[in-house]
Amino acid sequence: MASVEHDLSPSQWTALQAAWGGCAYCGATGGPVQKDCVLPISRGGRYTLLNVVPACASCNASKCNDEVTGWLRRKRLDERAFLVRLATIQADLRPKSATEPCPPAPPAAR
Repeated sequence: MASVEHDLSPSQWTALQAAWGGCAYCGATGGPVQKDCVLPISRGGRYTLLNVVPACASCNASKCNDEVTGWLRRKRLDERAFLVRLATIQADLRPKSATEPCPPAPPAAR
């Protein structure tokens, strides 16, 4: 894990929290949120602007290292709304000169 680059800055984390306004998965507000990797570190993800979302403790613990779309379906959360909002927030926050590719897109909803 030492060779994995984690480059989410404190200002980027603050911007992500403001953009989501609560838990990215269930929408819970008013409580603390934790950094959650959409693509888990155990599956090749990193703590980066394009892979981290704020998650309430319940969602973060439940998702663990699951693939996000399958987990959203199992929890009966709105997979499409999450993916659309994720793409919108990533586009808004992504530095204009960024050369880092977006994380792999999860499989399309069926």
